[in-house]
Amino acid sequence: MDYKMELTPEQSAILNGEKGEVMAKVMKTLVMYGEAFGATKMIPVTSEKGHLVTSFGLKVMSPVYDLMDQLIAAGITSTQKFSVDPKPVDPKVPSNFAKNLVFNKFMYTKQDSYDEQLRKLGLVSDDAYTCTCYMDEVGNTPKMGDILSWAESSAVVYANSVLGARCNRNSGIIELFGSIVGCVPYFGLVTDEGRKATWIVEVKTTKKPEAQILGSAIGMKVMEDVPYVYGMEKWIGTELNDAACSYLKDFGAATASNGAVGLYHIHGLTPEAVELGESLIAEGAKEYVIDDAELERVKNEYPVMWKNLDAQPKLCFIGCPHLSLQQLKDWTDNVEVGLKASGKKKVVVPTVFTAAPGVLEEFNKTEYAARLKETGVITSYICPLMYMNNPLCKSMPVITSSNKLRTYTTSRYYTDEEILKIVTGGDK
Repeated sequence: MDYKMELTPEQSAILNGEKGEVMAKVMKTLVMYGEAFGATKMIPVTSEKGHLVTSFGLKVMSPVYDLMDQLIAAGITSTQKFSVDPKPVDPKVPSNFAKNLVFNKFMYTKQDSYDEQLRKLGLVSDDAYTCTCYMDEVGNTPKMGDILSWAESSAVVYANSVLGARCNRNSGIIELFGSIVGCVPYFGLVTDEGRKATWIVEVKTTKKPEAQILGSAIGMKVMEDVPYVYGMEKWIGTELNDAACSYLKDFGAATASNGAVGLYHIHGLTPEAVELGESLIAEGAKEYVIDDAELERVKNEYPVMWKNLDAQPKLCFIGCPHLSLQQLKDWTDNVEVGLKASGKKKVVVPTVFTAAPGVLEEFNKTEYAARLKETGVITSYICPLMYMNNPLCKSMPVITSSNKLRTYTTSRYYTDEEILKIVTGGDK
């Protein structure tokens, strides 16, 4: 088969089998994938670490396990160490015998062996399971301009937008292959032209927009395109501090799950918008105005997937994507205040806050950890989304303030403020 892509001598050598048949297949896959999207060349991956999404030991993923075995048998490892998305189960998270049976005997039967495969291929550490690998406590934070080989939609959109790195939205296997050969196809969001905004979004709300709902509105409108957003400096400022980054983390996850956004620009805040400003806006960009009524419309159209619409919530998940250290502290303060107001000592709905193992380790060193434990809230490294994939969990009335979790599961969305009132026993 003839390829149109211009390859370096080293890349051509790999494709021609000089590093073995398996490596040739890896390069061939990347070349064919890139050409399907119009890529004319491969470019080097420059980030220190990669990130993969394939972290779930599902029984049905046998082709993936076979592929991993082929790589390992050929002595192939990733050229860069990588983090990986969170695990699907955690003994600390409320469950029962039937659910555990489904998890352990029917769904995630390959988890232990898959973890071992990931270790052999280049997993950073056993604490590197998180969807927020870019947190300082995790240690996989790329620099502006870095070319990445990353999967996980919420991590990719954060890296592209908030950090100014460059990565396309590809599958976990494609990104593993990019990490193995050390290069990725040159198209889309890794190109200057592909990072131009084709939508102008003006936020004209009278109060700070809920990050999850604003992101949802934009994602559903622009889909896979790049938006340039005005009007946010009033609500989140012009500095990428902890508060702004936490807001953008949740906002971006919603744009990526309710649409397919891989990059957004916030005027006066995100690095490329600060550096290049309105020159990032492509000619003929479409416009979208978001006011209070538009956000209310979006929220009111969220479907409720519970069998019994009037059911009392049985479980609450906060942290999809995983919470930051500052968010854990803020939620601790808020839960304490909510319990005091309601006259309760502990949360009235089993509540799980999820965060990266590294973030939880730092959190547990603070006085906040003991305070949160007193409220009855559980902390975990789990992936709530994969937990909810259990058919027995789908029938549960689960609540969340994560638009990503709401989008992919039967969980019911409430704002942070509404969630707080529900779990602390206050009025809805």
